[in-house]
Amino acid sequence: MEERRPDAASGDICVIVPTIREYECLREYVANAREHGFDVSRLHFVLVTEDFCETEEMRAMLDDLDISGEVFDGTRREEWYEANGVAEYGHVVPAASHAETSFGLLYMWADDSFDYGVFIDDDTLPHDDVDYFGRHMENLAFGGSVERVSSDENWVNVLYDNADEHGLYPRGYPYSAMDETVETGTVEVESGEVVASQGLWTNVPDLDAVRILMDGDLEGQAQTRTSAADFGEDFVAARGDYLTVCSMNLAFRREVIPAFYQLPMDDNEWDVGRFDDIWSGLFLKRACDVLGKRIYNGDPLCEHNKAPRSTFDDLANEVAGLELNEHVWEVIDSVEPEVPRAAQTAEPSEDEAGAGADSYEAVFDDMADALAEGDFAEWNNGAFLNHCGEYMRDWLDCLDAIRRTPAVADD
Repeated sequence: MEERRPDAASGDICVIVPTIREYECLREYVANAREHGFDVSRLHFVLVTEDFCETEEMRAMLDDLDISGEVFDGTRREEWYEANGVAEYGHVVPAASHAETSFGLLYMWADDSFDYGVFIDDDTLPHDDVDYFGRHMENLAFGGSVERVSSDENWVNVLYDNADEHGLYPRGYPYSAMDETVETGTVEVESGEVVASQGLWTNVPDLDAVRILMDGDLEGQAQTRTSAADFGEDFVAARGDYLTVCSMNLAFRREVIPAFYQLPMDDNEWDVGRFDDIWSGLFLKRACDVLGKRIYNGDPLCEHNKAPRSTFDDLANEVAGLELNEHVWEVIDSVEPEVPRAAQTAEPSEDEAGAGADSYEAVFDDMADALAEGDFAEWNNGAFLNHCGEYMRDWLDCLDAIRRTPAVADD
């Protein structure tokens, strides 16, 4: 079945969906777009899947929905790497891992008609009363006054608004940063500052396995659920404060791709998994602070319908990286990129751009060096951070090779 690709005049939004089973969720997202009058011709769907999955059925669904899109199983990804002159970098995207979303980033990078990307997990659904894609695009174009959140632990709980009631902390939030004192205020954001829009989630909260067990659930879901009432005003985290970035419901500008690599989780000798989007969010937040950009959080909410599975299986996938997660943000935060000439004459305030490198590539390269060359032997599986640093370097080299190689159409 022939797949349709966008031409240079349309399809400026690449929607990346890692999926092995619940791909039919896309019907609801396309229906939401049409019901709210969003121009679906702007959307090009990239389903990242495996050879053992229902790839023909996925292609048939795209055809039935009359939308532009492609399906990439393992075989087609290898063909794409070869066609785009980057076969030597195929290792940067792990097989059979949620971090396969990085393939979608490479795909976007190879086609400069895409200005925006959207990550959607296949166990989510849009809320009917909100224009899902339209709201993400509005967030990325936002300019004006918005709530700013900070804490004395330099971490912002994205579920902070009703935390006194539910007591939840999201997957990836350091245990050492709990019981923080939250401060809120407002900040003026200029149009163009927002480079990522993180939509949050109702129903099953995105928690790690330890917190799910503490919530009394053995099926990986958590007993405590969230609703729209648990979320208040949209917000940004203050400069210098970190937050969890979950890729289940996220839009972003093309420009951030060099600093938004989803790390090589699951398929590694240390068995570290489940932190690919979390740590990529740390990289992106540090780059945003250096470059004077913002991550916008809140609407559009999605409904997260996580399938039941053993909480202990998730724990087994997470435990190898739990100690590293307590410290990797400190390594990233200690990176001080070289001050560009343009930034040397101004003294930034708390809410202005920090001094630093002048591109996402430069900031990410400095973070890659810090991880690749650091001594982390004191932490369990500390060598995995060196491994990540080397892969981050390969990521930048891969993007550079794609930039220098004319894209080849996929027949």
